[in-house]
Amino acid sequence: MPQFRLTRRTALQGMIAGTAVLAAPAVLGQTRTKVRFGTNWVAEAEHGGYYQAIADGTYERAGLDVEIAMGGPQSNNRLAFYTRSIDFYMGGNMIQAFAAVREDIPSKVVAAMFQKDPQCLIAHPGVYKEFKDLLGAESVIISNEAVASFYQWMISKYGFRPEQVKPYTYNYAPFLVDKTAIQQGYATSDPYKVALEGGFTPDVFLLADQGFSTYATTIEARNETIEKDPDLVRRFVEASILGYTNFLYGDNAAARALILRDNPDTTAERMDATIENMKRFGIVDSGDTKTLGIGAMSDARMKDFFDAMVSAGVVDGTLDLAASYTLDFVNKGVGLDIAR
Repeated sequence: MPQFRLTRRTALQGMIAGTAVLAAPAVLGQTRTKVRFGTNWVAEAEHGGYYQAIADGTYERAGLDVEIAMGGPQSNNRLAFYTRSIDFYMGGNMIQAFAAVREDIPSKVVAAMFQKDPQCLIAHPGVYKEFKDLLGAESVIISNEAVASFYQWMISKYGFRPEQVKPYTYNYAPFLVDKTAIQQGYATSDPYKVALEGGFTPDVFLLADQGFSTYATTIEARNETIEKDPDLVRRFVEASILGYTNFLYGDNAAARALILRDNPDTTAERMDATIENMKRFGIVDSGDTKTLGIGAMSDARMKDFFDAMVSAGVVDGTLDLAASYTLDFVNKGVGLDIAR
Protein backbone atom coordinates (compact mmCIF):
# COMPACT_ATOMS: atom_id res chain seq x y z
CA MET A 1 0.00 0.00 0.00
CA PRO A 2 1.44 3.43 -0.90
CA GLN A 3 2.60 5.49 2.03
CA PHE A 4 0.98 8.91 2.15
CA ARG A 5 0.80 11.21 5.14
CA LEU A 6 -1.52 14.20 5.32
CA THR A 7 0.39 17.10 6.80
CA ARG A 8 -0.23 20.71 7.65
CA ARG A 9 2.29 21.79 5.04
CA THR A 10 0.72 19.89 2.14
CA ALA A 11 -2.72 21.07 3.24
CA LEU A 12 -1.62 24.71 3.25
CA GLN A 13 0.13 24.39 -0.11
CA GLY A 14 -3.01 22.97 -1.65
CA MET A 15 -5.50 25.45 -0.23
CA ILE A 16 -7.86 26.70 -2.90
CA ALA A 17 -10.80 28.99 -2.19
CA GLY A 18 -10.64 28.28 1.53
CA THR A 19 -10.65 24.48 1.16
CA ALA A 20 -7.57 22.33 1.60
CA VAL A 21 -6.69 20.44 -1.56
CA LEU A 22 -3.94 17.98 -0.83
CA ALA A 23 -1.26 17.12 -3.34
CA ALA A 24 -0.60 13.38 -3.23
CA PRO A 25 1.67 12.30 -6.09
CA ALA A 26 2.14 8.89 -4.45
CA VAL A 27 -1.49 7.93 -5.03
CA LEU A 28 -2.44 9.78 -8.19
CA GLY A 29 -3.45 7.33 -10.91
CA GLN A 30 -3.53 4.40 -8.50
CA THR A 31 -6.50 2.43 -7.28
CA ARG A 32 -8.01 3.95 -4.16
CA THR A 33 -8.77 1.83 -1.12
CA LYS A 34 -12.50 1.38 -0.62
CA VAL A 35 -13.68 2.35 2.88
CA ARG A 36 -17.18 2.09 4.34
CA PHE A 37 -17.72 4.43 7.27
CA GLY A 38 -20.82 3.96 9.37
CA THR A 39 -22.42 6.85 11.22
CA ASN A 40 -24.69 6.40 14.23
CA TRP A 41 -27.54 8.59 12.98
CA VAL A 42 -29.00 10.15 9.85
CA ALA A 43 -26.91 12.77 8.07
CA GLU A 44 -26.60 16.00 10.02
CA ALA A 45 -24.30 19.01 10.12
CA GLU A 46 -22.63 17.38 13.14
CA HIS A 47 -21.28 14.82 10.65
CA GLY A 48 -20.13 17.55 8.31
CA GLY A 49 -16.41 16.80 8.41
CA TYR A 50 -16.87 13.41 6.80
CA TYR A 51 -19.07 14.80 4.05
CA GLN A 52 -16.61 17.64 3.55
CA ALA A 53 -13.73 15.23 3.02
CA ILE A 54 -15.75 13.52 0.30
CA ALA A 55 -16.98 16.74 -1.29
CA ASP A 56 -13.63 18.53 -1.53
CA GLY A 57 -11.62 15.45 -2.53
CA THR A 58 -9.59 15.11 0.68
CA TYR A 59 -10.34 11.40 1.00
CA GLU A 60 -9.57 10.87 -2.67
CA ARG A 61 -6.19 12.56 -2.35
CA ALA A 62 -5.47 10.33 0.64
CA GLY A 63 -5.96 7.33 -1.63
CA LEU A 64 -9.39 6.49 -0.23
CA ASP A 65 -12.76 5.81 -1.84
CA VAL A 66 -15.05 6.50 1.12
CA GLU A 67 -18.72 5.56 1.31
CA ILE A 68 -20.75 6.87 4.24
CA ALA A 69 -23.23 4.26 5.47
CA MET A 70 -25.81 6.46 7.15
CA GLY A 71 -27.21 5.37 10.49
CA GLY A 72 -30.71 5.90 11.82
CA PRO A 73 -33.64 4.18 13.48
CA GLN A 74 -33.64 1.30 10.99
CA SER A 75 -29.87 0.80 10.95
CA ASN A 76 -27.49 -1.04 13.23
CA ASN A 77 -24.14 0.20 12.03
CA ARG A 78 -22.37 -0.77 15.24
CA LEU A 79 -23.27 -4.41 14.59
CA ALA A 80 -22.23 -3.98 10.96
CA PHE A 81 -18.90 -2.64 12.20
CA TYR A 82 -18.35 -5.61 14.48
CA THR A 83 -19.24 -8.04 11.67
CA ARG A 84 -16.90 -6.31 9.18
CA SER A 85 -19.61 -4.93 6.91
CA ILE A 86 -18.20 -1.46 7.53
CA ASP A 87 -14.59 -0.51 8.18
CA PHE A 88 -14.83 2.39 10.64
CA TYR A 89 -17.64 3.49 12.92
CA MET A 90 -18.71 6.82 14.37
CA GLY A 91 -19.12 6.20 18.10
CA GLY A 92 -21.14 8.32 20.49
CA ASN A 93 -18.93 8.75 23.55
CA MET A 94 -16.40 6.81 25.58
CA ILE A 95 -19.02 4.93 27.61
CA GLN A 96 -19.71 2.89 24.48
CA ALA A 97 -16.00 2.21 24.05
CA PHE A 98 -15.77 1.05 27.67
CA ALA A 99 -18.73 -1.26 27.04
CA ALA A 100 -16.91 -2.78 24.06
CA VAL A 101 -13.96 -3.63 26.29
CA ARG A 102 -16.30 -5.12 28.89
CA GLU A 103 -17.87 -7.32 26.21
CA ASP A 104 -14.42 -8.29 24.88
CA ILE A 105 -15.11 -6.69 21.50
CA PRO A 106 -11.76 -6.02 19.76
CA SER A 107 -12.05 -2.37 18.75
CA LYS A 108 -10.60 0.98 19.83
CA VAL A 109 -11.33 4.68 19.55
CA VAL A 110 -8.67 6.16 17.25
CA ALA A 111 -9.83 9.81 17.16
CA ALA A 112 -12.38 12.14 18.78
CA MET A 113 -13.97 14.62 16.41
CA PHE A 114 -15.81 16.26 19.31
CA GLN A 115 -13.77 17.52 22.23
CA LYS A 116 -17.02 18.12 24.11
CA ASP A 117 -20.03 15.86 24.21
CA PRO A 118 -22.94 18.09 23.09
CA GLN A 119 -25.19 16.43 25.68
CA CYS A 120 -26.82 19.16 27.73
CA LEU A 121 -29.76 20.13 29.88
CA ILE A 122 -32.04 22.84 28.55
CA ALA A 123 -34.21 25.16 30.62
CA HIS A 124 -36.61 28.04 30.10
CA PRO A 125 -34.78 31.38 29.87
CA GLY A 126 -33.76 32.88 33.18
CA VAL A 127 -35.34 30.25 35.44
CA TYR A 128 -32.01 28.78 36.57
CA LYS A 129 -28.90 30.95 36.68
CA GLU A 130 -26.27 28.29 37.31
CA PHE A 131 -25.93 24.55 36.90
CA LYS A 132 -26.19 23.99 40.65
CA ASP A 133 -29.59 25.70 40.62
CA LEU A 134 -30.95 22.81 38.54
CA LEU A 135 -30.93 20.75 41.72
CA GLY A 136 -34.14 22.56 42.61
CA ALA A 137 -36.01 21.41 39.52
CA GLU A 138 -38.90 19.06 40.23
CA SER A 139 -38.87 17.62 36.72
CA VAL A 140 -35.70 16.43 34.97
CA ILE A 141 -36.99 15.01 31.68
CA ILE A 142 -34.50 12.42 30.44
CA SER A 143 -34.41 9.05 28.70
CA ASN A 144 -33.74 5.67 30.29
CA GLU A 145 -30.34 5.64 28.59
CA ALA A 146 -29.52 8.99 30.16
CA VAL A 147 -30.61 7.74 33.58
CA ALA A 148 -28.17 4.85 33.25
CA SER A 149 -25.27 7.02 32.13
CA PHE A 150 -24.80 10.74 32.64
CA TYR A 151 -27.55 11.09 35.26
CA GLN A 152 -25.68 8.65 37.49
CA TRP A 153 -22.71 11.00 37.21
CA MET A 154 -24.98 13.95 38.06
CA ILE A 155 -26.19 12.11 41.16
CA SER A 156 -22.66 11.16 42.19
CA LYS A 157 -21.01 14.53 41.59
CA TYR A 158 -23.75 17.09 42.17
CA GLY A 159 -26.41 15.42 44.30
CA PHE A 160 -29.26 15.18 41.82
CA ARG A 161 -32.00 12.80 42.95
CA PRO A 162 -33.71 9.84 41.23
CA GLU A 163 -37.14 11.20 42.13
CA GLN A 164 -36.54 14.26 39.95
CA VAL A 165 -36.54 12.11 36.81
CA LYS A 166 -39.51 12.27 34.47
CA PRO A 167 -39.76 10.14 31.29
CA TYR A 168 -38.49 11.64 28.06
CA THR A 169 -41.10 11.18 25.33
CA TYR A 170 -38.95 12.48 22.47
CA ASN A 171 -41.01 15.60 22.00
CA TYR A 172 -40.83 19.03 23.58
CA ALA A 173 -44.44 19.38 24.73
CA PRO A 174 -43.98 18.48 28.44
CA PHE A 175 -40.96 20.76 28.65
CA LEU A 176 -42.58 23.65 26.83
CA VAL A 177 -45.63 23.76 29.10
CA ASP A 178 -43.67 23.48 32.35
CA LYS A 179 -41.45 26.51 32.82
CA THR A 180 -39.64 24.95 35.77
CA ALA A 181 -38.80 21.69 33.97
CA ILE A 182 -35.39 20.86 32.52
CA GLN A 183 -34.86 18.41 29.70
CA GLN A 184 -31.97 16.59 28.10
CA GLY A 185 -30.85 17.97 24.79
CA TYR A 186 -28.08 18.24 22.25
CA ALA A 187 -26.44 21.65 22.39
CA THR A 188 -25.76 21.72 18.67
CA SER A 189 -29.37 21.32 17.55
CA ASP A 190 -31.96 21.57 20.34
CA PRO A 191 -31.72 25.35 20.92
CA TYR A 192 -32.79 25.84 17.31
CA LYS A 193 -35.59 23.25 17.46
CA VAL A 194 -36.97 24.61 20.74
CA ALA A 195 -36.98 28.10 19.27
CA LEU A 196 -39.02 26.83 16.32
CA GLU A 197 -41.57 24.98 18.44
CA GLY A 198 -41.66 27.09 21.58
CA GLY A 199 -40.87 30.54 20.31
CA PHE A 200 -37.94 31.03 22.69
CA THR A 201 -34.28 30.09 22.87
CA PRO A 202 -33.63 27.91 25.92
CA ASP A 203 -30.78 28.29 28.34
CA VAL A 204 -28.21 25.58 27.70
CA PHE A 205 -26.21 23.86 30.43
CA LEU A 206 -23.53 21.84 28.66
CA LEU A 207 -22.55 18.82 30.75
CA ALA A 208 -19.02 18.95 29.35
CA ASP A 209 -18.55 22.35 30.97
CA GLN A 210 -19.59 20.86 34.31
CA GLY A 211 -17.00 18.06 34.22
CA PHE A 212 -18.60 15.38 32.05
CA SER A 213 -15.30 15.01 30.25
CA THR A 214 -15.95 12.31 27.68
CA TYR A 215 -14.90 12.73 24.08
CA ALA A 216 -17.69 12.28 21.53
CA THR A 217 -18.34 11.60 17.85
CA THR A 218 -15.38 9.28 17.91
CA ILE A 219 -13.87 7.20 15.13
CA GLU A 220 -13.65 3.53 16.06
CA ALA A 221 -11.50 0.95 14.29
CA ARG A 222 -11.24 -2.79 14.80
CA ASN A 223 -8.03 -3.98 16.41
CA GLU A 224 -7.24 -6.14 13.42
CA THR A 225 -7.32 -3.08 11.14
CA ILE A 226 -5.11 -1.10 13.51
CA GLU A 227 -2.57 -3.92 13.65
CA LYS A 228 -2.59 -5.04 10.01
CA ASP A 229 -3.08 -1.73 8.21
CA PRO A 230 -2.18 1.24 10.43
CA ASP A 231 -1.51 3.34 7.32
CA LEU A 232 -5.15 2.99 6.29
CA VAL A 233 -6.29 4.06 9.76
CA ARG A 234 -3.94 7.04 9.73
CA ARG A 235 -5.03 8.23 6.31
CA PHE A 236 -8.71 7.96 7.17
CA VAL A 237 -8.27 9.73 10.50
CA GLU A 238 -6.13 12.55 9.16
CA ALA A 239 -8.36 13.11 6.12
CA SER A 240 -11.39 13.23 8.44
CA ILE A 241 -9.62 15.76 10.66
CA LEU A 242 -8.99 17.95 7.64
CA GLY A 243 -12.62 17.44 6.65
CA TYR A 244 -13.82 18.89 9.95
CA THR A 245 -11.29 21.70 9.80
CA ASN A 246 -12.45 22.73 6.34
CA PHE A 247 -16.13 22.22 7.17
CA LEU A 248 -15.85 24.67 10.06
CA TYR A 249 -13.43 27.18 8.54
CA GLY A 250 -13.64 26.82 4.77
CA ASP A 251 -16.20 26.56 1.99
CA ASN A 252 -18.65 23.86 3.11
CA ALA A 253 -21.36 24.38 0.49
CA ALA A 254 -20.71 21.09 -1.31
CA ALA A 255 -20.68 19.12 1.94
CA ARG A 256 -23.96 20.69 3.01
CA ALA A 257 -25.48 19.68 -0.32
CA LEU A 258 -24.44 16.06 0.28
CA ILE A 259 -25.99 16.13 3.75
CA LEU A 260 -29.24 17.46 2.31
CA ARG A 261 -29.16 14.75 -0.35
CA ASP A 262 -28.80 12.00 2.26
CA ASN A 263 -31.25 13.57 4.71
CA PRO A 264 -33.88 15.71 2.96
CA ASP A 265 -35.64 16.18 6.31
CA THR A 266 -32.99 18.59 7.53
CA THR A 267 -32.81 22.19 6.35
CA ALA A 268 -30.20 24.77 5.47
CA GLU A 269 -31.35 26.89 8.42
CA ARG A 270 -30.93 24.01 10.87
CA MET A 271 -27.44 23.34 9.52
CA ASP A 272 -26.58 27.03 9.94
CA ALA A 273 -27.69 26.88 13.57
CA THR A 274 -25.83 23.64 14.23
CA ILE A 275 -22.55 24.94 12.83
CA GLU A 276 -22.93 28.15 14.82
CA ASN A 277 -23.49 26.14 18.02
CA MET A 278 -20.57 23.82 17.28
CA LYS A 279 -18.38 26.91 17.25
CA ARG A 280 -20.14 28.69 20.13
CA PHE A 281 -19.73 25.80 22.56
CA GLY A 282 -16.30 24.66 21.32
CA ILE A 283 -17.67 21.24 20.47
CA VAL A 284 -15.08 20.38 17.82
CA ASP A 285 -12.26 22.87 18.22
CA SER A 286 -11.34 23.77 21.79
CA GLY A 287 -8.83 22.91 24.48
CA ASP A 288 -6.15 20.52 23.23
CA THR A 289 -7.19 20.89 19.59
CA LYS A 290 -5.79 24.42 19.53
CA THR A 291 -2.27 23.01 19.74
CA LEU A 292 -2.69 19.38 18.68
CA GLY A 293 -5.33 19.63 15.96
CA ILE A 294 -8.93 18.51 15.74
CA GLY A 295 -9.44 14.92 16.86
CA ALA A 296 -7.03 15.29 19.78
CA MET A 297 -7.14 12.95 22.77
CA SER A 298 -5.03 12.51 25.92
CA ASP A 299 -4.38 9.80 28.47
CA ALA A 300 -5.12 12.24 31.31
CA ARG A 301 -8.53 13.15 29.92
CA MET A 302 -9.39 9.50 29.34
CA LYS A 303 -8.47 8.61 32.91
CA ASP A 304 -10.42 11.55 34.31
CA PHE A 305 -13.62 10.43 32.61
CA PHE A 306 -13.04 6.78 33.38
CA ASP A 307 -12.53 7.54 37.07
CA ALA A 308 -15.70 9.66 37.11
CA MET A 309 -17.73 6.83 35.59
CA VAL A 310 -16.29 4.34 38.08
CA SER A 311 -17.20 6.67 40.96
CA ALA A 312 -20.73 6.99 39.55
CA GLY A 313 -21.12 3.22 39.27
CA VAL A 314 -21.47 3.33 35.48
CA VAL A 315 -18.23 1.49 34.73
CA ASP A 316 -16.43 -1.38 36.49
CA GLY A 317 -13.14 -0.11 37.87
CA THR A 318 -11.35 -3.33 36.88
CA LEU A 319 -11.93 -2.63 33.17
CA ASP A 320 -8.76 -2.15 31.11
CA LEU A 321 -8.97 1.53 30.14
CA ALA A 322 -5.98 1.29 27.79
CA ALA A 323 -7.83 -1.29 25.70
CA SER A 324 -10.52 1.24 24.75
CA TYR A 325 -8.44 3.74 22.76
CA THR A 326 -5.10 4.57 21.18
CA LEU A 327 -3.32 7.89 20.64
CA ASP A 328 -1.26 6.60 17.71
CA PHE A 329 -3.27 8.43 15.04
CA VAL A 330 -3.99 11.83 16.61
CA ASN A 331 -2.22 14.83 18.15
CA LYS A 332 -0.11 15.40 15.00
CA GLY A 333 -1.17 19.01 14.46
CA VAL A 334 -3.06 18.16 11.27
CA GLY A 335 -5.08 21.14 10.06
CA LEU A 336 -3.63 23.75 12.40
CA ASP A 337 -2.49 25.86 9.45
CA ILE A 338 -6.05 25.95 8.16
CA ALA A 339 -8.03 26.56 11.34
CA ARG A 340 -8.58 30.16 12.31
